[in-house]
Amino acid sequence: MPASADPDGSARSVGPLDGVRVVDLTSVVMGPLATRMLADLGADVIRVEAPGGDIIRHYEPMRSPAMSAFSVNLNRNKRSVVLDLKSDEGRAAIGDLIASADVFVTTMRRSALERLGLDATSVRAVRADIVHCVANGFGSDGPSADRAAYDDVIQAASGVADLFTYAGGDPQLVPSIICDKVVGLHIVPAITAALYRRAMTGEGDAIEVPMAEVMAAFNLVEHLGGKTFEPPEGPFSYARITTPHRRPRRSADGWVVVMPYTDVNWADFFGWVGRADLVDDERFASQRARIAHSDELYSMLDEFVADVTTAELIDFCVEHSIPASAVLRLEHVDDDPHFAAVDLLAHETHPTEGPYRVTRDPIRFASRDGSEETVRIHAPRLGQHTAEVMSDLGWSEDRIAGLGGAPG
Repeated sequence: MPASADPDGSARSVGPLDGVRVVDLTSVVMGPLATRMLADLGADVIRVEAPGGDIIRHYEPMRSPAMSAFSVNLNRNKRSVVLDLKSDEGRAAIGDLIASADVFVTTMRRSALERLGLDATSVRAVRADIVHCVANGFGSDGPSADRAAYDDVIQAASGVADLFTYAGGDPQLVPSIICDKVVGLHIVPAITAALYRRAMTGEGDAIEVPMAEVMAAFNLVEHLGGKTFEPPEGPFSYARITTPHRRPRRSADGWVVVMPYTDVNWADFFGWVGRADLVDDERFASQRARIAHSDELYSMLDEFVADVTTAELIDFCVEHSIPASAVLRLEHVDDDPHFAAVDLLAHETHPTEGPYRVTRDPIRFASRDGSEETVRIHAPRLGQHTAEVMSDLGWSEDRIAGLGGAPG
């Protein structure tokens, strides 16, 4: 396996983005998740934070100050630099960092970027072929362009919260920071596509990834429905998804989700539960008919599975290639046989925080022979690499000391 050296000099396996430098001026979860993915793929990600550190560093639980559980996982494989961008030296330092970088990614609002001279035009004046990526709440062409936004707000603004009303309930927030994570996942291919284009043409790019637009488009994949066509060919939304009867079922000893999908799946399932008469029922004889009668069909599932054990149901479904699963209690993910076998939660020892667990990157590349490590660099303390990074850029010790903030 080819190997390269980390900034600390240790050998490591080479990832697909080895040799790419990313200046990460993001905060909270969306941006740091995206840059962690880039770092996991081998990029040299330099996390730039203000002297007080990103707010996510200070969320409980934690073992020591500014090293929260969020931070320990989101900042792995990155280097930490502290800069006061309101100072002359801080702005000079970020300028030198940008000049050395392939990618600049930020979640700062556009008005703040313009004040700091970090908008796309200014940054590309420093390095013309850089990939400049801004991920904000709303796109720059709309009236909400510079509004503050976090996950809860985007769930409301993009229609995520409204989805619950189609199933007969009130608007609700998904109990996950789903917008932060979905949009973070969009940032990564946008940046890698721009890097590919640069490799082909030598040209950089300016990318915008707006949360509200990403999530609205995400929701409309299935819910635009009949209104895809003009004039409409049916109602808005997707009946199979919005029926209130689409939910986990209580088996004789637990909770399960069972999802016969094809005609053959349903015929096998109806026969197994003693309702072979439903195979020829015109309401359920085709996929189109089943979707139109989703409420009736899905409401029957409760009685179909109530008297069988979870194991009995899963065994039957596996034998007949019917999608089904017991409901996993999330806090027990490390006890699940499949996730244990694939080592989803790896055990690591942090040099200052002690033993901890990380969710390993689930993506595997054949070119890496399965030998890649989840953690090349443990999540750094705030400002841990300031002196190292700036020294590599030619800054003297005295000048580095003048940056202030956390020590390097």
